[in-house]
Amino acid sequence: MRQSNTALDWLGHKLAGVLLREAPGQEDFIPSDPDALRRTLRPGDVILVAGSSRIATAVKYLTRSTWSHAALYVGDVLGAPDDGSERHTLIEVVLDAGCRSVPLSSLARFHTRICRPVGLTDGDRDELINFMISRLGIRYDMRNIVDLARYLLPTLPVPSRWRRRMIALGSGEPTRAICSTLLAEAFGHIGYPILPRIEQGAAVKRGISSWRRQELMHIRHHSLYAPADFDISPYFEIVKPTLEEGFNYKGLTWVDGP
Repeated sequence: MRQSNTALDWLGHKLAGVLLREAPGQEDFIPSDPDALRRTLRPGDVILVAGSSRIATAVKYLTRSTWSHAALYVGDVLGAPDDGSERHTLIEVVLDAGCRSVPLSSLARFHTRICRPVGLTDGDRDELINFMISRLGIRYDMRNIVDLARYLLPTLPVPSRWRRRMIALGSGEPTRAICSTLLAEAFGHIGYPILPRIEQGAAVKRGISSWRRQELMHIRHHSLYAPADFDISPYFEIVKPTLEEGFNYKGLTWVDGP
């Protein structure tokens, strides 16, 4: 049994390496200005990332969105590294390493979006960040190879109504490494909502189709939040560094005229 587990561990890590490999031609949009991003961010902000790996492409396909990854900005609470390198100001969950901290420069080549929880108290912000810090170092069982392999399925045509539910197939810890479950759990821990609660009666009155109601309730029940949910949430403000710093279209210089 132990030998079998070792083999599955090895195979899981190999497959994770394939899924995390960059997919040629998937680098879309313009990377965010790193300096403006750094000046705009506040502790407690969620940063969405448009990744370009094979698994990022799969997540974007399944969730029908631009965003494949999410991280929490925690500011300088982790302290300065002993070796003098850049401070780690982000906490994220990734497939091969689990929950870890990384510097903001790790996102330098990616298109990003800031989603800011509105009205968050100082106490809840501290508790949110401490929750994520307490999870640092948690790794995920790579033996659940079926859970990882299912993310290759977007190479096949999948009806739109089933794409989101594909994330829920199987059972195992890699699901948490791929989705934004830990972030959703952190905000749930302080009682901060991400998406509104869906009641059957209200949903019917609003004309939401039956399969969509089932889909929304399914997501709430299993806490299968995706990065895009922070983008569409009515409780998170979309903050754009360019606008925050006083954008003036009259100051633009056009090559061929306006």
